[in-house]
Amino acid sequence: MSPSSDPANLKSAICNLKSASGAVILAHNYQIPAIYGVADFLGDSLELARQAEKVRARLIVFCGVRFMAETAKLVNPGARVVLAAPDAGCEMADMISSDALVARKRELGDVTTVAYVNTPADVKAESDICCTSANAVQVVNALPRDRSILFVPDRHLAAYVARATGRPLLDNSELRSAKSELTGSEFGVRSSAFGIVPWEGFCYVHATLRAADVERARREHPGAFVIVHPECPLETIDAADAVASTSGMIRLAHEHSEIVLGTEAGMCDRIRRELPQVTCWPLRRTTLCRNMKLTRLEDVRAALAGEVPDIAIPEDVATRARRALDRMMVVST
Repeated sequence: MSPSSDPANLKSAICNLKSASGAVILAHNYQIPAIYGVADFLGDSLELARQAEKVRARLIVFCGVRFMAETAKLVNPGARVVLAAPDAGCEMADMISSDALVARKRELGDVTTVAYVNTPADVKAESDICCTSANAVQVVNALPRDRSILFVPDRHLAAYVARATGRPLLDNSELRSAKSELTGSEFGVRSSAFGIVPWEGFCYVHATLRAADVERARREHPGAFVIVHPECPLETIDAADAVASTSGMIRLAHEHSEIVLGTEAGMCDRIRRELPQVTCWPLRRTTLCRNMKLTRLEDVRAALAGEVPDIAIPEDVATRARRALDRMMVVST
């Protein structure tokens, strides 16, 4: 191991560069443990967006994926924002584009578009309000019940939110049937006014978790409290003891001595770090997000040293996307 790649030397260099550049480091819960040790704030998407909004730093180094760094830039436009691993994208976010969203809204007619924060900035710009997994139910409950909702891009989160808010979830066959009888804005209002229309995206990590995984975990860890993420299919949620965002998982972990987490397996690293008295098992050890695991200490050092390009969002896109995020922040305060 060369001196420059030694973890202790890297951490020392990061500390010095952070101080010299007036930077803060924000890291998502799914990052590798080495990143936890240099981060100023750890959290889920909502917590990190709130931190990004209020920090008074010249530079924000984001350890996560691109849509998160874009969100940080949107809520704190005066700061430079750098994504430590520039190639860290999100496969769910890639399942929707602004052009496809505009076309879908035109097809549906009079709808309110709720964009999960796991979307590119230009998709947020075409949306009415954003949400995270932590506040999705709260956001949808705040919307009028006499208007249809297009929920993008996660179909599983849409299904969970529909049930939690008591709104029907409309599948594509129902929409096609309604479309054959109605057109234009009349279709949008009458076919889905009291329901949620889901986009067909998903998280490849959470979508693979099944009720059978929960049943196996109960056999292997009898007595453990099982918590799953709302990006999981409803069958998985129904089999678990609780459903929660990653921040919610941490809160629930304080209440139990042994837990099983149905989310990205690295979340157990965060629990073990902060709550060593809690035994934490991943629902499935192979549920790893490729993009969340890209960031290394060397990347953080390079970002702080100015070797990584800043996040840049066209102003016309940023203005509209910021409006959707601001509406979310107001609802979830």
